[in-house]
Amino acid sequence: MAYRPYQEILRRKSRQIRVGKVLVGGDAPISVQTMTNTPTEDAQATIDQIRRCEVAGADIVRVSCPTEEATAALHEIVREVNVPIVADIHFHYRRAIEAAEAGAACLRINPGNIGSKDRVKEVVKAARDHGCSIRIGVNAGSLEKHLLEKYGEPNPEALVESALWHADHLLQEGFDEFKISVKASDVFLAVAAYQQLAEACDHPLHIGITEAGSKRAGTVKSAIGLGSLLWAGIGDTLRVSLSAEPEEEVSVGWEMLKSLHLRHRGVKIISCPSCARQGFDVIRTVEKLEERLAHIQQPISLSIIGCVVNGPGEALMTDIGLTGGGAGTHMVYSAGRTDHTIRSEEMVDHIVALVSAKAEAMAEAARAAAEEAARQAAE
Repeated sequence: MAYRPYQEILRRKSRQIRVGKVLVGGDAPISVQTMTNTPTEDAQATIDQIRRCEVAGADIVRVSCPTEEATAALHEIVREVNVPIVADIHFHYRRAIEAAEAGAACLRINPGNIGSKDRVKEVVKAARDHGCSIRIGVNAGSLEKHLLEKYGEPNPEALVESALWHADHLLQEGFDEFKISVKASDVFLAVAAYQQLAEACDHPLHIGITEAGSKRAGTVKSAIGLGSLLWAGIGDTLRVSLSAEPEEEVSVGWEMLKSLHLRHRGVKIISCPSCARQGFDVIRTVEKLEERLAHIQQPISLSIIGCVVNGPGEALMTDIGLTGGGAGTHMVYSAGRTDHTIRSEEMVDHIVALVSAKAEAMAEAARAAAEEAARQAAE
């Protein structure tokens, strides 16, 4: 939700598709994706990892399906998890057909490495027969030879031409349940390609900076690239590609969307960098609170400020606030108003309890509203 005109983001108008139970494009919320890194053939390990991603807030999870054993395991994986599964397919078109039969909600293919037009046609038929959508995944590192010869190197024009060329193949088959990505590891290249693609078509776009790097470097790189696109209203679903566990990718994706007021989930902590004025150890306090409040799903804002210079002002704009005071006693705010004080030694447990109580009250209110809506619908 935007609070001021300067906070509004006008999203690009795109057609809407379905990835299992998740709507992508149109006016649907921007969904957060990640990808497993366990061997898909190990169904239980993959299921366990997907469940951790679900807790972190993943809307969609992709799994790689390079072998027959992997697509065979997909039957069990799809049955045991609560999020739609995208089957990642490269080179072997038969794996795409098997994945559709196994219950994948979407097939991620790079038509350029699937093979002939007839093979692409067979994949489209399988998707249609089994209610799958498709993601056309174009990557700067695997562009078609004729485009590299035409442009001399991967550039935005080459990525967009590849994407639209493949999209046309699907449209010729009467299939339009697809989204497109044009990823690159270079931020400038990826952003420019997405900007051009957004102008050239109305298909939903899966955005990402591929192979972004480690948790810290990749987060920064992705925030620059994806933040630029999201701020411009471009993007219907996203994946943050990190050399880190999948649940970390989900958390970073959510933080991006929360920062831009595009989606709201979990506790948003506003905290100061700390200085000599701090009345308590801000850094360690925030670390503890992030860890202990990670399971909260309700959108709650929390300000943790070390002193009274900015503390009261930040507390005016958050649900719960804490401002450092003197002699080990600190002020707690509720809905922007001063409420009570708390001692340093009790502070973390106390804030956790306040946030948890508010989250439970919000959840109960939501349950009651849902029950009332169901009752009215039944009358």
